[in-house]
Amino acid sequence: MLHGLLLAALLVVGLGPVLWLAKAAVTPTQDTLREPLAIFPHGIDLANLATAWTRVDIDKHFANTVIMAAGSWLVQLVVATTAGYALAVLRPRYGKLVMGVVLATLFVPSIVLLVPLYLTVVNASMINTFWAVWLPAGANAFNVVLVQRFFANLPREVFEAAKVDGAGTFRLFWSVVLPMSRPIIGVVSVFAVVASWKDFLWPLLVLPDPAMQPLSVRLPALQRYVELDVFLAALAISSVIPIALFLVFQRLFLRGGALEGAVKG
Repeated sequence: MLHGLLLAALLVVGLGPVLWLAKAAVTPTQDTLREPLAIFPHGIDLANLATAWTRVDIDKHFANTVIMAAGSWLVQLVVATTAGYALAVLRPRYGKLVMGVVLATLFVPSIVLLVPLYLTVVNASMINTFWAVWLPAGANAFNVVLVQRFFANLPREVFEAAKVDGAGTFRLFWSVVLPMSRPIIGVVSVFAVVASWKDFLWPLLVLPDPAMQPLSVRLPALQRYVELDVFLAALAISSVIPIALFLVFQRLFLRGGALEGAVKG
């Protein structure tokens, strides 16, 4: 009984806002204002979604968000996996020192680095380009630590067997380590995309051109110019990708069987 009540409470707290947003996205403004918790008191208005997609250029800003998130994801994944591979599998002489420096950066507040990072982007003439978002995203010490710890726990017998079979450094990384690391790649992917999708301050600074801005920056600016139902529909549209991404990768969070095939092979 207690477990059931706890599960129900978690569902209400976790899914309640998302379900309400989905309802409000197809509900007329007056119904949302008068009866915010009622379930479609005067029917459904699917035109809200079409209006949000076309009239306020949500389609363009949605595409900007996808491009920004995809680039940030790729850069973070490349940096995290290669750095984790070098530190955990190759184990260079000064690997522990480098790992200590990486860990130390976790204690530096990101706001402290905002001004020097912005000046670097300005001096590199990357303002109003997606590179200004992609490249700084790669400097994510948390992802490096996460991947390094995962790679360090992989069975080294598999690495030694691959080396005996003639696998070089790149072949070992591409054909052995990465296939064994699907769970951690899924976790890093979700973290990277969600963080990029909801980031507001940094894209606001480096993408001042409205035509380049993602949803996280453009939607607050559009709020005062559109009706409430259209704005809520735009918010619902902007929430689709993070939710879908989590549903796609959720099994990788819990599945530990990815290592079994490598060990048996």
